[in-house]
Amino acid sequence: MTELIWEGKYAADGSRIPAFRVALPFQTVETANESAQVRQKTLDRYRQHGPIEWRNRLIWGDNKYVVPSLLPELAGKIDVIYIDPPFATGQDFSFKVEVGGQEFRKEASIIEQKAYRDTWGRGFDSYLKMIYDRLSLMRELLSETGSVFVHLDYRVAPYVRCILDEVFERRIINEIAWCYSGPVQQKIRNLPTKHDTIFWFAKGPDYKILKDNIRIPYDQQTVDRVKYRGPGGFVRPKGTIELDARGKIPEDWWKDIPYLNAGVELTGYPTQKPARLLRRIIELSSEPGDLVADFFCGSGTTLAMAEELGRRWIGCDLSRFATHVTRKRLLGNPKVSPFAIQNLGKYERQVWQMSEFGDSAESRVASYREFILRLFRAESLQGFSWLHGARGNRMVHVGSVDSPVTEEDVTETVKEFEKLIGKGRLAPSSNGIDVLGWDFAFEVNEVSKEQARGKNVDVRFRRIPRDILDKRAIEEGDVRFFELAALSVKAITMGKTVSISIDDFVIPPDDVPEEVRHAVTHWKHWLDYWAIDWDNKGDAFHNEWQDFRSREKPELTTNVSHTYAQKGRFSIVVKAIDILGNDTTKSLFVSIA
Repeated sequence: MTELIWEGKYAADGSRIPAFRVALPFQTVETANESAQVRQKTLDRYRQHGPIEWRNRLIWGDNKYVVPSLLPELAGKIDVIYIDPPFATGQDFSFKVEVGGQEFRKEASIIEQKAYRDTWGRGFDSYLKMIYDRLSLMRELLSETGSVFVHLDYRVAPYVRCILDEVFERRIINEIAWCYSGPVQQKIRNLPTKHDTIFWFAKGPDYKILKDNIRIPYDQQTVDRVKYRGPGGFVRPKGTIELDARGKIPEDWWKDIPYLNAGVELTGYPTQKPARLLRRIIELSSEPGDLVADFFCGSGTTLAMAEELGRRWIGCDLSRFATHVTRKRLLGNPKVSPFAIQNLGKYERQVWQMSEFGDSAESRVASYREFILRLFRAESLQGFSWLHGARGNRMVHVGSVDSPVTEEDVTETVKEFEKLIGKGRLAPSSNGIDVLGWDFAFEVNEVSKEQARGKNVDVRFRRIPRDILDKRAIEEGDVRFFELAALSVKAITMGKTVSISIDDFVIPPDDVPEEVRHAVTHWKHWLDYWAIDWDNKGDAFHNEWQDFRSREKPELTTNVSHTYAQKGRFSIVVKAIDILGNDTTKSLFVSIA
């Protein structure tokens, strides 16, 4: 068998370099569309160590980590995998955002640029290694009757076909040509490109193929050649084919599904694919109740169609914004089943910290802090428990990789700061502290900032970007620590009814083009989505109500009421998401008498 070789496939001693494989636990950060009754039922089962019902999953993270982390639970259990990996264009991770009635293109974040560099940094060699490693692990996830659909264009299709032949032992079912209609940008020195290739491969010989699910109408020329006999079917004159009243099974070239160019289905993603295309793929290869996965899920078309067709699903994407768009899209279906939003969170960071800074716990933490301070362009300080560095005339605290920054962390940092005032050469020359963290506890931005202000200390919270997990992003020197947004929420209680309203939402505009900032005439223009957990138990955020922008509904509701069934003291958590997909939370307590 002819073999495709690329840099990174074999080690110097001739042995095959295996795919990256580490199984990390998932963290559920939110459940969506789950009723209080179902939520309580799930909690009871968990406490009693009983079986937990299946929950569809939307995962924000790099599929390099997500796919191997699914193997302990789901090896041999996924029925269909569809992937639409990057096509080697600079637009693969960009998206369009509308603010204040003006549309602009949001370019890729550093972590998305990192994924692009990992994929294309060494040309086809790095791309082929990425796709080979992913497909090898995805094959292990497939059931014995399962199959994979890989969506490609002319630039990479011949190479990926060779990899698929190797990984799936040449079990190709079809090479499907999706011949789409619609406008196309004409290049000077080639013909207009009007088709993509979708390779359909099976894991084993007994794969599912349900051709009767996808009948399509015969073209008029064929119909004109036969004589219709009534409801029972067609009769055919001599020399013609027999026609089925249900329509025909499509061949391996699909010309009846146009490319997206207008309408409510568009989400702003340049690589978005039509819902009809994914409907056909899912109906062709699975049955209701089967499990469908997409590990480059983008705007969520695969997941939306799987949900509509009664399949279970798992979706994954590297982009925070893609995860947000997919969540909105799924919640736009009034019958959507409850689903979980997950990530690998601190576990992915722990693996990174261990590999970068060694096994010794004490030196590992110290080296990690030095690393973060250097990226933040701050000077390291020694001999303090909570103050780790200084930048300009402001002090710096570096949060742990293992846990979110809490009110207690900020309180202790401010106490240590107060002891330094006016004492020696290390005494701060201003009243400012920058608190850097990967995650932040509910409402810490507002509550801790206000408490510190009462002591005349200016605390600012900045998120440590996930981008720093990649060395190349660091080498390019474009790592930015963005300040958290601020959310103002008011609660009014009348009897057992509570009304929640958003009064203000302030987003640090560093990541928004200046011309777009001028288009914002009201704080609501920054807000894209908000949701409420009416009775948070200190666990994951449970999305029990939400409102979001859409093409049909560009304006947000900013006030909503809820009536409790019983008396008590309840913790309400509000989550707001800005136009770039970043989330901010606010918590408050209400007493129902």
